Amino acid sequence: MSFFADKQTLDDLNIPGRQRNNSIARLFDTVVTSGGRKLLDSMFQRPLSNAAEINNQSSIFNYFARQSITFPFTADEFGIMEDYLSSGQRSSLAASIVNVVSKKVLQIAVQDKEYVQLNTTVCQIIGLLNKFYVFVNQFPNEQSAYKEQLDSIKNIFADAGLKWLQNETDVKRLSLVKLIRYDYLLRADFKERLQELIEMISLLDVYIAVSAVGKRKGFCYAYALPDSRNTITVAGIYHPMVESAIGNTLVMHQDCNVLFLTGANMAGKSTLMKSFGIAIYLAHMGFPVAANHMEFSVKDGLYSSINVPDNLSMGYSHFYAEVLRVKTVAQEVAADKNLIVIFDELFKGTNVKDAYDATLAITGAFSENRNCLFVISTHIIEVGETLRKQYRNFRFAYLPTKMDGSIPRYTYQLKDGITSDRHGMMIIENEGVLDLIRSKTKSIK
Repeated sequence: MSFFADKQTLDDLNIPGRQRNNSIARLFDTVVTSGGRKLLDSMFQRPLSNAAEINNQSSIFNYFARQSITFPFTADEFGIMEDYLSSGQRSSLAASIVNVVSKKVLQIAVQDKEYVQLNTTVCQIIGLLNKFYVFVNQFPNEQSAYKEQLDSIKNIFADAGLKWLQNETDVKRLSLVKLIRYDYLLRADFKERLQELIEMISLLDVYIAVSAVGKRKGFCYAYALPDSRNTITVAGIYHPMVESAIGNTLVMHQDCNVLFLTGANMAGKSTLMKSFGIAIYLAHMGFPVAANHMEFSVKDGLYSSINVPDNLSMGYSHFYAEVLRVKTVAQEVAADKNLIVIFDELFKGTNVKDAYDATLAITGAFSENRNCLFVISTHIIEVGETLRKQYRNFRFAYLPTKMDGSIPRYTYQLKDGITSDRHGMMIIENEGVLDLIRSKTKSIK
């Protein structure tokens, strides 16, 4: 069973989709091989839910981040190897002899090019395998999280049936006898071992690509704790797609399982919440995280409500869509799951009185589920004042606005407490919206 996040959450956080602009998947998509790309997609689709597996995965990425290693193949080179091993079946040496000899006869008789192409391809495969053999033997001979996989690769090359590879370095043309023998060995005798090798090369491609992104961006590697600990500490967290972002520190645990956020529009609440959700998701993958330090208890899943759309085809208003989203999350929380829940501006699709009552009731009810951790934001600061009087398991925090004359400036630096900032009308006036409307009205008259 893997860590779960539904489509709404993945879309809120812009995690999946290598083709989507500014998606998290696209950020890490620097792999070379098609196999590596499939593995990367699989990792994003199925984050891990076991602390030991997560820590092992992150240790491997961290190991490669400390090395100066570049993937040894181009996409075209690796594609040659994949295509060769996937094409043609050599069930016996006799069948291989017939196939290669027939190509040779056609070459002599009618200048057919298939024999030359096969000869060139087998020479290329031999060259690529020898190139990779040299590459893996350059790895430091030290104990590491990757050592078991590295030893598996070396064991394939140590197989007695592949020793001939090292006698054929820089080969450009093979005799008919050698071509028959090597083609048979590669596509029949050792096909399964070579397919295994290709899978390990594809995985190596992912390790090198992801760790390089993490190193270039200055990300850290989170340490996973057992789910029984029910705690998260993340220092200097920021959004991985925001350049020169301001980091913040969040600490949550069973006795303080709700972070209640307030702050003016544009102060950075949504970005902070998305940063937290993305960090949680990547940490469960063992991937590098946009933070200075992170420790977290493994959770069952992540749910968010940030950009909940209405549904005109179903006749759902925005408010009703919000209610249904809260109901979905409530059902999951009630199922006694260990979850991370992120709600940005609960019930913004209704009037202020209903939004106040609903936010107060829903937030209070959710907070009693101490096995789950909640991050909830609102513009209705009065809700925070009421909750502060009723509950002791909340952290109240806000993102402040500093006024430079009539111009709001945002620090994006989290502070404890509940904001008193109300600058909505000032922003409207600064943008000249009212003057624009009034001038338009006068021109009509």
